[in-house]
Amino acid sequence: MDSSVTPRAAGPGPGPGPRRRDRHGRGMRGPIAPPQVPLAASRAETFADLVQDSVERLERRWPQLADIDFLVLDVPRLDGRAWSDEAVPLGGTVAAREGRPARVVIYRRPVEIRTKGRDERAALVHEVVVEQVAELLGLTPETVDPRYGED
Repeated sequence: MDSSVTPRAAGPGPGPGPRRRDRHGRGMRGPIAPPQVPLAASRAETFADLVQDSVERLERRWPQLADIDFLVLDVPRLDGRAWSDEAVPLGGTVAAREGRPARVVIYRRPVEIRTKGRDERAALVHEVVVEQVAELLGLTPETVDPRYGED
């Protein structure tokens, strides 16, 4: 028997191509949690919140910190430098220039790699923020935060 069958065009349904619905025809499901629930926050957002909490804690004692920008970057740039495994920075500072405020930068991934849980991460973030603020202000970390190193 000689019957020629023409191939179907790819589209919804069984066969090649992306599936638009699950096998029960219900379609894609919604988000796991509503946006206002902490579960919906990304790791980067959660980390930025830890930095913000630390800065707010220090601003009560040092109001001039309101003039400093605090940034979170994923990883430090190499800029022609090579680091050994022990020397990857957790944070840095950029002095104020004409028209630009001073900046404190916290590097998210190196901090996350060195910590196991949220509490440990929050403590390390606060230590790094205190150290960078102390460097920028020309003070010791203990002067910036008397509880530095106690956690």
